[in-house]
Amino acid sequence: MTSLPPVLCRPLARRHFLAGAAGVLATPFISRLGHAAGKVIRISTPGSDAEWQSKALVKFKEALDKEAPGVFDVQIHFNGTLFGQGTEIEAMQRGNLEVGMISPQDVAEQIPEFSIFTTGYLIRDPKHLDAVYDGPIGKEYKARVAKDMDIEILRSQYLGTRHVVLRQPKDVKVPKDLAGVKLRMPGSASWQFLGKALGANPTPLAFEEIYLALQTGTIDGLENPLPDIISNKFYEVSKQVVLTGHMVANTFFTMSAKFWNGLDAKQKAAIEKAEAAAKAFNDAGVISTEKEAAAFLESKGVKVTTPEVPVFRKQVLAAFADSDFAKNWPKGLLQKIEAA
Repeated sequence: MTSLPPVLCRPLARRHFLAGAAGVLATPFISRLGHAAGKVIRISTPGSDAEWQSKALVKFKEALDKEAPGVFDVQIHFNGTLFGQGTEIEAMQRGNLEVGMISPQDVAEQIPEFSIFTTGYLIRDPKHLDAVYDGPIGKEYKARVAKDMDIEILRSQYLGTRHVVLRQPKDVKVPKDLAGVKLRMPGSASWQFLGKALGANPTPLAFEEIYLALQTGTIDGLENPLPDIISNKFYEVSKQVVLTGHMVANTFFTMSAKFWNGLDAKQKAAIEKAEAAAKAFNDAGVISTEKEAAAFLESKGVKVTTPEVPVFRKQVLAAFADSDFAKNWPKGLLQKIEAA
């Protein structure tokens, strides 16, 4: 074995050598500490990790880590395990949550005139959805939400077009055919009203409880986008999908204003760029899955039927127009949304 050079055998030199080696060994540990000390971004979603919206959150995390290495520590909580569906806004307002995935229905609970955005059959397709929320209407919407609710809407994502799903087959052509059907709807007033407008008996229930409720017969069905039906395997406990297409739905990637306002311009830009990548990933995935959804569900033994959609549309739009909600709608806004 070749002997060490004499200089490294001296006690003082050896101490310098060991100190240098310790410094090299410590570098990865210091890096880990730096990453762990990054600004924590807790994200809560009621969806499972198989949903496109959840996959997009992972995409957001990856993109943000690339845009701002070590600056943020993104922590994603699926299945409503951190905050239940409908409680995210209050959590962000209290400062207990940095990011929540919320709906226009959630916003309407606190800003009544924005119930106009919860109207069934209002939005035509994903392009119209983006034209509304990424244009002048959306700019005013987001500014009002930030002012009144102390949260920041960064971007709207396409959730999917919502349809009725039934536990047992039923001949559904028009709204009256859903009479007496216990249809799971989220608990907010505008969601419950939509369920009634469709002709059903709306039943509030947390998203995380749907599978068991279908399995046991606690509910007769639900209404949701087809990709969510697939990702949550509701086809295992359902027998029919009725393609009502009653809402082209979205979800908002929303951040606590307290957290957002505490970021510098560079950090905000990194988050916005990461969320833009996440939205593109999400929307493409949802649209692609929707194209194949009917065939997939039929392969699982689920009957897919098409009702008289114009009859559903007429009844739902009339119900909203004649409701107490409409009394608060800003004059001319409905026409602006339709023309976007």
